[in-house]
Amino acid sequence: MIFLYAFLVGGAICVIGQLLMDVFKLTPAHVVASFVVLGALFDAFGIYDWLINFAGAGATVPITSFGHSLLHGAMAEGHEHGYLGIAIGIFKLTSAGITSAILFGFLVALFFKPKG
Repeated sequence: MIFLYAFLVGGAICVIGQLLMDVFKLTPAHVVASFVVLGALFDAFGIYDWLINFAGAGATVPITSFGHSLLHGAMAEGHEHGYLGIAIGIFKLTSAGITSAILFGFLVALFFKPKG
């Protein structure tokens, strides 16, 4: 049953993103930024942790999970180390994702030529 919930939640997030681009004519950058902020807001109100427990990978794979990780790490380390812990926590939980995005973006730029 967890696979069905993951599929439905992940699919619903994708449908919302597609509707934002088709109906409201938002660019992909606007949708990504909105989803990161939405994930952080859901984490601030404790909704995203419940969503992860309910849907598993359906909630942890989309970009909304990045916003959740940013805020979750900042809050956890902020309580322990104060203001400096906020910056430490953000990079502690998201460093692998940020590093791989930079690395794979660089590799793609090396092997492919942009059009235009």
